[in-house]
Amino acid sequence: MAIILSPLPYEDTALAPAISATTVQTHHGKHHRTYVDRTNTAIEGTELADKSLEDIVAAAIATGNKGLFNNSAQTWNHGFYWYSLSASATAPEGELAAAIDASFGSLDALKAELVAQGTGHFASGWVWLVAKDGKLSVEQTHDAASYAELSGNPLLVIDLWEHAYYLDHKNVRPDYLKQIVEGHINWAFAGENFARGTLWSYPAA
Repeated sequence: MAIILSPLPYEDTALAPAISATTVQTHHGKHHRTYVDRTNTAIEGTELADKSLEDIVAAAIATGNKGLFNNSAQTWNHGFYWYSLSASATAPEGELAAAIDASFGSLDALKAELVAQGTGHFASGWVWLVAKDGKLSVEQTHDAASYAELSGNPLLVIDLWEHAYYLDHKNVRPDYLKQIVEGHINWAFAGENFARGTLWSYPAA
C-alpha cells in the first residue's frame, strides 16, 4: 500500500486570487507529490510499506530517521493544509465558535493572531490552530516539524514556506495570510477536528 497524493477538495482555481491556480498546481502537483514519492521510495520493501502515514511519521521520529521524517511529515502537513482551506469564506459554528470566543475573545482576534504569528515566523514552517482540553491556541512549527511538536490536537494549518505564496505575493507574506484567514479557512473542517478530538487521518489509497 503506497502513500497517495491526497486529492484537492476543490478545483485548482478555487483559491484565486489569494492562491493562484499556478501556485496550487506547482505546490500540490510538484512539491507535495515529491514528498509523497520520496516517502514511498524510503519505505519500499520495509516493514513500513503497509503502514499508515501517521505510523510512518511516528517510526521516523522514534528511529531518528531525519530524511524519512522530513518527507513523511511534509506529506501529512500538506494534506492537512489543503483540507484546512476552503474555496469561499466560511465561519466557525457551534462548539468551535464558542471555544474561539472563550480562548481569543472573538473570531477577529483569532484571525489577527494567525496573521501575526505567521508573519513573525522566521523562515519556513507552519502556523497551526491547536486544541487541548477544550482550549485553543495558535502555535508554530519550523520546517517539516509536524503535529508531533504541538501541545494538542491540530484543527487547521497554514503553510508558511515561500512556495505557498511567493508566485502570487512575492515576499509579502502578510498579504497571503490576511487573504487566507479572511476568505479561505475551512472552519467546518476545523470544527470536525475539534469535535472528534483526535488526529486527522491522511487519506489512504
